[in-house]
Formats: sequence, structure tokens, C-alpha cells
Amino acid sequence: MTMHACSGRDLDTVTVEAVLAGEVTPDDVRIHPDTLRRQADDAEAHGNPQLAANLRRAAELTVLLDDEVLAIYEALRPHRSTGAQLAAIADRLEAAAAPFCAELVREAREVYERRGLLAADRSAT
Repeated sequence: MTMHACSGRDLDTVTVEAVLAGEVTPDDVRIHPDTLRRQADDAEAHGNPQLAANLRRAAELTVLLDDEVLAIYEALRPHRSTGAQLAAIADRLEAAAAPFCAELVREAREVYERRGLLAADRSAT
């Protein structure tokens, strides 16, 4: 089976020479979501369901812009987001065909609420 970059380029053509010649784009070295899904299947087959779940979420994130991924990461830090903000992020992820990531954000919201890690909701005052 031939592996391809996100750009569709055959990975065998992504060489140091191609990089030096300026022929390689960022999408040529970005991991393809199918690669992550195959790795998730392998991890699950070898008894590592946690790694498999992480790889499936990573596959979903590959379709988002880098800035959006970083914003989600920042929003998930304790005391950075209200419950409503995390719910909105989960809804956006669900709409972007990222159900595993949406589920993780919803779970984080529940845990943060139980542990007092949500940001204060300033609209309620």
C-alpha cells in the first residue's frame, strides 16, 4: 500500500532533496487522518484502547485549522472557559464531524463543573 501525504503526494517523493529544492509544502508533511485512523486500529488491536481513542481524536483534529486547535486547547485549561463556552465548543466540533473530540470536551465540562474548574460566568452577574 502506498502512503500519501495530506496533499495527496506520494510519501516516497518527500525527500530532503525535494525540501531543499522548495518542492515540499506543509501539507506534504502533515499527517493524513487515515494514517491516524489506521494507527488507532492497530493500537486497539494490540490492547491499547486509550491510545486508540487519542489517535481517533487526533484524526478528527487534522481537518481543523491550527489556530482553532490551539484555541480549543487554551479553552480546555482550567478556569479559562465557562460551562456554556465548553458546550459551544463541543457543538462546533460535532458540527465539524469531530464527534470523539466533542465527547471529550463535554466530558471535560462535566469534570470541571464537579471540581470547580470552570471560569466564572460573568453574564450571570
